Amino acid sequence: MELLFLVLLSLLTVKTATEGKEEWCYHSQLCTHPACAEPRLWNTVNEECGKQNQSPINIVTNKVEYKGDLKPFIFEGYDSKESPPWTIENNGHTVKISLTGAAKIGAGGLQNKYKAMEFHFHWGSSVREEYSPGSEHSIDGERYAMELHIVHIKEGFSSTTEAVKDKHGLAVLAFFIETGAENENYASLIEKLNEIVYKGTKTNMEALPLESLIPDKETLKGYYRYNGSLTTPNCYEAVVWTIFKKPIILSKSQVKNFWEKLYFTEDTTLNMTDNFRPVQPLNGRIVYSSDVNVIQPPAKALLVVPTLIYLMIPLFQ
Repeated sequence: MELLFLVLLSLLTVKTATEGKEEWCYHSQLCTHPACAEPRLWNTVNEECGKQNQSPINIVTNKVEYKGDLKPFIFEGYDSKESPPWTIENNGHTVKISLTGAAKIGAGGLQNKYKAMEFHFHWGSSVREEYSPGSEHSIDGERYAMELHIVHIKEGFSSTTEAVKDKHGLAVLAFFIETGAENENYASLIEKLNEIVYKGTKTNMEALPLESLIPDKETLKGYYRYNGSLTTPNCYEAVVWTIFKKPIILSKSQVKNFWEKLYFTEDTTLNMTDNFRPVQPLNGRIVYSSDVNVIQPPAKALLVVPTLIYLMIPLFQ
């Protein structure tokens, strides 16, 4: 009888542990959900998260390569409001705003047009009256206060579920957010956070022109490009990433609203803080830049010298 009891107890323990691993979480949630799978264990939730071309990454600026076809984007419908109101929700991981697909992007080195379907944010937490950065991508190891992702799907697909089957099915525009002056364009969105405090809550808000939430398009000619994945399970490697160099500016008080007002849970158990995935190995991928003035790796820079000498010979004849 005692042996049977121990066997049943061990089976129950294994079952509970397995069920816990089916729920993914951020490291900041372990204090209240110790059985959930934090980012290092996401591959136990979905094997895609353990593959080679994952996101986010750290961009080392002296190793990026210039790519001539990374021209300015064409933004369609970014300057107008969508006719239905936006749905803004706390999905237990972030603030997500659903879109209709009316706004589109083209050019920018993309081979197709892509429809804007949703946007969401990643942020950090407070440390002694200051913020701990919460951007997912980093530049030379430096991270920003927050990061905005506008998720687009390739034209011809009707859902993200379909688009992830194509290795270029998604195009995500990533914008760093740093602290500075108050940004009036974000006032109505941040005010709506009061209505989606808990996990599973959602509400409607008046749609805004998407261009009002990002830097002026004339400043968006500089960006980085690489192929990667979604930064949450199921981590599908189907994303063409664009990380813009020009950041969005929000005030410190506006940034604080995200981690002070929102909760991971359906009650006030745990504030939603540090909802970012750590950077992933590059694994040989090349990060490209639209900026012709990028620092070339030494070997490639040396190859340019003979070419310049050859081109200059006629000037001295």
